[in-house]
Amino acid sequence: MATGKERQQLVQAFLDYLFVEKNGSVLTGENYRRDIRDFEQFMISKAGPAFAWTQVEVLHIRSYLAFLNKENYARRTITRRISSLRSFYKYLLREEIVPANPFAGVRTPKLDKRLPVFLEEGEIDSILDLPDQSLLGLRDRAVLELLYATGCRVSELAGMRLGDVDLGSLFVLLHGKGSKDRIVPIGHTCRDAFLAYYGKSRAALLEKYGVEDHQYVFVNNRGGRLTDRSVRRILDKYVRQLALHKKVSPHTIRHTFATHLLDHGADLRAVQELLGHASLSTTQIYTHVTSERIQKVYQKNFPRA
Repeated sequence: MATGKERQQLVQAFLDYLFVEKNGSVLTGENYRRDIRDFEQFMISKAGPAFAWTQVEVLHIRSYLAFLNKENYARRTITRRISSLRSFYKYLLREEIVPANPFAGVRTPKLDKRLPVFLEEGEIDSILDLPDQSLLGLRDRAVLELLYATGCRVSELAGMRLGDVDLGSLFVLLHGKGSKDRIVPIGHTCRDAFLAYYGKSRAALLEKYGVEDHQYVFVNNRGGRLTDRSVRRILDKYVRQLALHKKVSPHTIRHTFATHLLDHGADLRAVQELLGHASLSTTQIYTHVTSERIQKVYQKNFPRA
């Protein structure tokens, strides 16, 4: 038997572990929290409000999968939820709270490989040209240029500190998943956006709101640290201005970075290193994108296609 409070304490301990030891982002933590909470509500409906995490068995999980299928949840959503719960129970096992991980042998629906959405070169150029010369416009331009120039994750951008940027050598240090750091080059266009932001915007925003320098590169409209969510809002603002008929997120810019590199002849291994992918197979999805593009160009332009 357990109380809701006791269950939540274990969930919070798991999320703290993700954030501190696994370098997970706030958004990732919220996704895990939501997935675990949904399963908790299902278990309450089956076993009562006093159920404990130790009571979960494979039969409960099969019943949960049947429920999700009956409610017509997408296969990708089901897979993500089971993955979140598997990670949660892996942590509970590690902490010797449960004797075994009931999710360890659970099979999830096989997913169709979904090609990543990306922007054409003209589209990304149009977005990068939109920010104005105001304090926040200069910041926005630097944010967007960095996303495109490095293909960084939004958490890597938000967590970047002043000491991570070497404008003289045109490199930035990115702190990736699992505390894996990597050095990524930037171009002169990105450097110029940084210099304009540093020279006219960052210090002015800190001074305007009386904020002590926190050493994070990017600041919000009150001088504080820019969050992952704020980066998404910045991009959303310019996508709306451009009236693009695509669902664009910071991760779309990451896909765009990789696709454009391969389009222009970059080596797949080099793209893997730049993206910080642990496995080359993760990067290989972009070869499908470029192959599909080549086929479309061929079909459209070759007279005997």
